Amino acid sequence: MGQFERHVFVCTGGKTCGSQDSAATFQVLKDGLREAGMAQRIRANQSGCMGQCGHGPMVVVYPEDVWYAGVDAAGAKRILDEHLLGGTPVEALRYIAPPGEYKKPKEP
Repeated sequence: MGQFERHVFVCTGGKTCGSQDSAATFQVLKDGLREAGMAQRIRANQSGCMGQCGHGPMVVVYPEDVWYAGVDAAGAKRILDEHLLGGTPVEALRYIAPPGEYKKPKEP
């Protein structure tokens, strides 16, 4: 096993996630892990663009390779409680797309 059991990335950059309050999403996860005493086992990081613009805020959990889309603060709390602490991915927020970039077309 590596330094951390899981690694959680929250897109706080790119063209859209930053403007969708992804900083609050990140803070819920970061603070929640610390409060649960799990910050030494599960690492939460801000990330740049994940190539999924328009689907955010995006969150991805490794090593399971579970992607989440449209994650607001309430969704982050569910991911924290159900997935990171409980071990069960949150299917209602799960994001499944083909490999590679999958950006929503810009609205006219």
